[in-house]
Amino acid sequence: MIKKSLFSLGLVAALMIFSNSSIVSAQATKSALPFKVGTFAINDIPTIGLVMQNDELIVELASANRAMELLPRYSKVSIPEDMIGLIAQYEYGLKYRVYEIVNWLVEEGLLNNSNQRSFIHSVSTVDIMAPIQYPSKLMNAAVNFYTHACEGCTDEERAAKTLERQQNRGVPYLFLKPTRGAIIGDGDDIIMPYGRDRIEWEVEMAVVFGRTGKYISADRAYDHVFGYMVAMDISDRGGRPPGGYGSTSTTEGSSIIQGSASDWFVGKGHDTFAPHGPWIVPKEFYGDPMERLHQTLVIDGVTVQEAKAGDMIHNIPELIEYASSLITIFPGDVLQSGTSGGTGAGRVERASGSGYLVDGEAITANIEGIGSLNHTVRIETSVPDDLSGSQLPPVKSYRP
Repeated sequence: MIKKSLFSLGLVAALMIFSNSSIVSAQATKSALPFKVGTFAINDIPTIGLVMQNDELIVELASANRAMELLPRYSKVSIPEDMIGLIAQYEYGLKYRVYEIVNWLVEEGLLNNSNQRSFIHSVSTVDIMAPIQYPSKLMNAAVNFYTHACEGCTDEERAAKTLERQQNRGVPYLFLKPTRGAIIGDGDDIIMPYGRDRIEWEVEMAVVFGRTGKYISADRAYDHVFGYMVAMDISDRGGRPPGGYGSTSTTEGSSIIQGSASDWFVGKGHDTFAPHGPWIVPKEFYGDPMERLHQTLVIDGVTVQEAKAGDMIHNIPELIEYASSLITIFPGDVLQSGTSGGTGAGRVERASGSGYLVDGEAITANIEGIGSLNHTVRIETSVPDDLSGSQLPPVKSYRP
């Protein structure tokens, strides 16, 4: 009861602060232009920015706000220093201040080349970082597209498998990935860990939460969403070596080497295995993802994945209801909605001839209406020479 009272008082206080700051005003209830938000290294300082003009310009949000406040008709409002702060305050009034900033930029013509101020940059001149540094949790839906549930199947096998899953969908399967270390931004290299040569790709939509909630019904799910970004779930399919927990035996008594599904930490947890970005589209500028989602992944010019939301086994509101029945959702938390067929398991033909990633390959993951993530694959070529042997071994040491 005390906790509830404290939460209520905090919420009322936050609303009073924003009300006293006059964030909500008649000219700021709508934004003159759509925008996206991201985190960018500007002069080597992580900076929250608005992405505008067809993703060509970055506006430093705090600096633009300070410049606008020099005019007497605008009240003083502080802008959070990081993305989680922005997200947490956005639906409690801060979005109307952001709308005011956008409207001011448009009214003054500051987005035109001839009038651009020092707080406006070309996207090509800034370093694009992962938008959220870092979520308290990163949740992922496993095998949530019908085409991914039957990789490499014939058309007849896929149709039968799809019908079977449609008749018995069950509940979603979720797993957690690390955040700091695993999450990287656009342009950062994807590192294949030493000796782990069965690394594959998965393009996914990432749902960013804006409100705290537990037991969020599917009908109320979008009330808790801040926006959407592009994500990848890079996966290590090398599995574990024989022996120890997680190994089983065949009827002949020989050891079966388990795949990554039996060890999700090995399969999903490596550094750089969670690319995010390039920025976040607030939900009011994207619409219903179950109507417009179109995601693709291209490796060295070859499209290996392409899917729309209709291929999902559990839709996004259902994923949110399930996730929030397990754990409280907080602002800045992320839920990835799963991937389609076309991963390495499907053995899509590429120039390398490999079913897995190889050194030097370029990956582009795109979601229409959001943007693209671009990464190069690199191999970790060495490890310290004083390891005891307790480290995860190279795949070739226990697999042909």
